[in-house]
Amino acid sequence: MKDAAPQPIYLADYTPPNWLIDDVHLTFRLAPNATRVVSRIAFRPNPDTASRDFFLHGEALTLIDARIDQKPVTPDLVEGGLRCSVPDAPFIWECEVEIDPANNTALEGLYMSSGMYCTQCEAEGFRKITYYPDRPDVMATFTVRIEGDMPVMLSNGNPVSQGPGFAEWHDPWPKPAYLFALVAGDLVNHPGQFTTRSGREVELNIWVRPGDEGKCAFAMEALKKSMTWDEDVYGCEYDLDIFNIVAVDDFNMGAMENKGLNIFNSSCVLASPETSTDANFERIEAIIAHEYFHNWTGNRITCRDWFQLCLKEGLTVYRDAEFTSDMRSAPVKRISDVIALRARQFREDNGPLAHPVRPESFVEINNFYTATIYEKGAEVIGMLKRLVGDDAYAEAVRLYFNRHDGQACTIEDWLSAFQDVTGRDLTQFKRWYSQAGTPRLKVTEDFKDGTYTLHFEQHTPATPGQPQKAPQVIPIAVGLLGPNGHEVMETTVLEMTEARQSFSFEGLTARPVPSILRDFSAPVILERATDNAERAFLLAHDTDPFNKWEAGRALARDGLIAQIREGAAPDAAYLDAIHAMARDDSLDPAFRALALGLPSQDDLAQTLADLGTTPDPQTIWEALETLRQARAQHCQDLATRLHAQFQVTDPYRPDAEQSGARALANAALGMISRLDGGAQAQRQYDAADNMTQQLAALSCLLQSGTGAEAVQRFYDQWRHDRLVIDKWFTLQIVHADPQDAAATAARLTAHPDFDMKNPNRFRATLGALAANPAGFHHASGAGYELLAEWLIRLDPVNPQTTARMCSAFETWKRYDAARQDMIAGQLDRILDTPGLSRDTTEMVSRIRGA
Repeated sequence: MKDAAPQPIYLADYTPPNWLIDDVHLTFRLAPNATRVVSRIAFRPNPDTASRDFFLHGEALTLIDARIDQKPVTPDLVEGGLRCSVPDAPFIWECEVEIDPANNTALEGLYMSSGMYCTQCEAEGFRKITYYPDRPDVMATFTVRIEGDMPVMLSNGNPVSQGPGFAEWHDPWPKPAYLFALVAGDLVNHPGQFTTRSGREVELNIWVRPGDEGKCAFAMEALKKSMTWDEDVYGCEYDLDIFNIVAVDDFNMGAMENKGLNIFNSSCVLASPETSTDANFERIEAIIAHEYFHNWTGNRITCRDWFQLCLKEGLTVYRDAEFTSDMRSAPVKRISDVIALRARQFREDNGPLAHPVRPESFVEINNFYTATIYEKGAEVIGMLKRLVGDDAYAEAVRLYFNRHDGQACTIEDWLSAFQDVTGRDLTQFKRWYSQAGTPRLKVTEDFKDGTYTLHFEQHTPATPGQPQKAPQVIPIAVGLLGPNGHEVMETTVLEMTEARQSFSFEGLTARPVPSILRDFSAPVILERATDNAERAFLLAHDTDPFNKWEAGRALARDGLIAQIREGAAPDAAYLDAIHAMARDDSLDPAFRALALGLPSQDDLAQTLADLGTTPDPQTIWEALETLRQARAQHCQDLATRLHAQFQVTDPYRPDAEQSGARALANAALGMISRLDGGAQAQRQYDAADNMTQQLAALSCLLQSGTGAEAVQRFYDQWRHDRLVIDKWFTLQIVHADPQDAAATAARLTAHPDFDMKNPNRFRATLGALAANPAGFHHASGAGYELLAEWLIRLDPVNPQTTARMCSAFETWKRYDAARQDMIAGQLDRILDTPGLSRDTTEMVSRIRGA
């Protein structure tokens, strides 16, 4: 008989904790299968609550002993924790438990990775370490003693003492349990030093497995840049004597911001030119910054409850985007972020997994570490800044930091700081936090007697649990171009607050061409009737880089839709316009490389669905291949010139200048490979002295069907580098012909190097299958069956990774009846699995129930 469905938790039911904690002392006696954890916790009644019920969370713990004020007690062990009778006054709780890190494959709590002890406590992993009120609004100082035979033993805060077989750490800053961290193992450090603006000397370390110390220099420099930037831009200074980062092979996420001891997935910290691409370097720089910035936006000020997750994540994503924009190219960063937002968050908003930036309920909080929380949450911050202006934003953030340092806060606390600084009523703006879905912004226009008027209409489609939507505040950045391509009105931000609203511009001598939603000023879908001539005009003349790129993307998308729906030939207007753009040496090479990209298969599938056409994945793939071939022929001479012109001969640097040059040269190589059978790609592969060039060449060889030998050579060269071999798994599946994709993935799951317990390797293989839409959605259903099979296998081992990868099925309702039936069958197969985890049950139920 199937277990009862897990019950949701509601934001409306929040109550403050009955008990507060002054300080925590933990002793860890490490043993792979029998670690003992001794806790000594000073509790006191919360004066703001009447209840004195004493409940501590706990999972997978063996209770050895419990005492109150040194007197033995016998707690009641209940589902999810324990209860105990306690005094109605401050008391000391002491407890000893035993846990089994070696068999903790879920990678939550204390677990082992390649012989190293490691923790992951966000969101609710600390309850797998000891009994504790595992909620973010209970904050305390921690003192930790680690006993064991590991050469390096780390925890939060500053080191207190160490000796043979032990190390002690103290964190003076109160924190919730989700920020607790412990690492112990055979590690070596890459050291550094940083002096804060007030003169504090901070010791920096990146700890890695022996042999990886040569891949830490870039991350260390990124950390120092982040610390400087946060001081200069936000006035945030680091507050401990030491900052440690540890690289861990087995990690469910990218990284974790534990106070003073950040734990990173190795793929997000280790880098060298030989093993990492330009994109890897940029991602590492951004993630290092993101986790460091959490020191204030997440650690010093944290979330009252997990419904407020966007308070720390959306704000910190926005801050790391600002950082990357300052370190690299702001336009390229903005365009890249919008590509990712549309690919992940718009898709989420448009399907069964849609939820507000601040959800009203959840069953398993791990399922809400989503693009909506992170990326849309960051877009909301960006809109707020755009509405109030740079100076007011800076003043409001300072007020928020000063007012709430050391507190667990809510969205209301954040917005209150802005209201107090600006005097604005942000009640309507707050709907961005409470309403799910992506608003559609319909635009019409008229021009008469020198007055140009834009008419806007906003509408947000129904989402699960929210059939009706109220109008939202939408900042619409608009510029106007004259017939000669010159601006007749610089960027102006229009503030839309009604369902329908018009804005007029007077004194114009000719009908202008509008550039609407500049810099993607709001996360909306713009609907406006236009034509190829106007798009080509904007691609050639728009001064806003985002809308310049958007015009080219719209040209490509509309031409592809005509190919798919009408059997049209590749659009000549697009081919001419993209040729003109690509040859314009006044443009940033990185921008040109982005502009040569085409809409994704998923983007086209959603566009077709919105137009009332059932998308066929194979037809979409064929249309893209046809256009790529036509573009290669149209730009043949130009591609050869660009590939030669942007070869980098200086020593490798992963900076914006060199990365942009390589990106454009490799985009050109993709076109060349379609005409020369991969000959140029083979030459580049043979000569490559960095991973960016080698991997780009290998991709082109696979796309041209001539990569078999290079695939084997690549494996032989890199078989001992686990992160490079992740790339090897992914490339073969992503570039497989649709009819072979599932078989390729199945073959690779049987490879000796495949390890489903390692999240990176699992995502590199089964995640790559989902990233090949035509292959995953092949009419045979083999992709659906293979992914479901492996999700069922993984769930009892690692439910968190399993649940997140179920999102591959979230768009199933857009496809034809045969595919829907096959996917529904696989979803039911997953749901019918005995003992299915709460994480996966919630995700599949939400997807299936749509």
